[in-house]
Amino acid sequence: MVNVPSPYMVNYFNELGKYCELTVLFDKATSTERDDSWKEYNFKNFKGIILKGVSTDVDAAFCPSVIKYLKKDVYDYIFISNMATPTGIIAIEYLRWKKIDYFLESEGGFAKDGKGFKEKIKKHIMSGAKLYFSTTPVGDEYFLMYGATKDKLVKYPFTSIYEKDILKKVPSVEEKKEFRNELSIKEEKVIITVGQFIPRKGFDILLKACEKLSKNIGVYLVGGTPTDEYIQMKEQLGLDNVHFVGFKRTDELAKYYQSADLFVFPTREDVWGLVINEAMAYGLPIITTDKCIAGLELIKDDENGYIVPVEDVDKLYEKMNKLILNDTLSTKMGENSLKKIHEYTFENMAKVHMDFLTTYSENGSR
Repeated sequence: MVNVPSPYMVNYFNELGKYCELTVLFDKATSTERDDSWKEYNFKNFKGIILKGVSTDVDAAFCPSVIKYLKKDVYDYIFISNMATPTGIIAIEYLRWKKIDYFLESEGGFAKDGKGFKEKIKKHIMSGAKLYFSTTPVGDEYFLMYGATKDKLVKYPFTSIYEKDILKKVPSVEEKKEFRNELSIKEEKVIITVGQFIPRKGFDILLKACEKLSKNIGVYLVGGTPTDEYIQMKEQLGLDNVHFVGFKRTDELAKYYQSADLFVFPTREDVWGLVINEAMAYGLPIITTDKCIAGLELIKDDENGYIVPVEDVDKLYEKMNKLILNDTLSTKMGENSLKKIHEYTFENMAKVHMDFLTTYSENGSR
């Protein structure tokens, strides 16, 4: 059970569906805050069902119809990753009532202090699962805060890429120049970031950090339409080397990644941050914040990038400047990104799940 058929999750389910008879229940057909590409899904290797219900948020709905699918002994395993939506809550309460085992799965989350009414409700909803599938130690702490015990935690790799998406090697200087020429990029060095122009992504922090960068370093923000706030900030800071690039298809975005020397993701909070996976697959060193779970899991300081304190403009500039001016260090970190990201593919994500469930079943624990 998930909230919407996002492209990366549909790709994962198509991979997982090669190894089992898979049914996926979706709250809604798409998220209203996403572009039209999210509507172009293909349920190839699994049975995908869009539940009927009432929309309650951009990517959530109230679908009482979910209950008719949750019958005992129909499925060997039930995974719930939409535990925060009304539909997920209905499902959890029903499964508890009927004493049907289920697993909770999350890409990540930051635990709060566990105090207050909302936190108690959260603990009630999340406690009681048979197992908890988590992506990182930070995700473990999240589950432990809200009802899990250490013996019920299972680790899995979360991703948005196939093995074939990972470059064989870091693009050479000449190859990067070819992509830059195709994209009409004039600067000698290129920093890229990808995401929506919303406060949570921290692009205002990036713009402030760019003020001291050399003007021969181009900074490209790809994926969204800037609001007046960002346009005005760019003008006020005199950032002629900062460029706002709108939404790009996957093949177009790939050219920007391969033209770049560095990927920066200054998020204020991301429960994962799949752009980290994607940038690593293109052999880029990464700079992100200590509020990005993908960064905390995939990035090691001085190995394939840096983790900087959230909203720390000076530290972000310092690390950006250090990497962008050192070709040898940047290339070495990009190579390390390529090595690391091979563990985080749809193929391995499906394999880890199936290997665990096979062992779990053989041990008579089901």
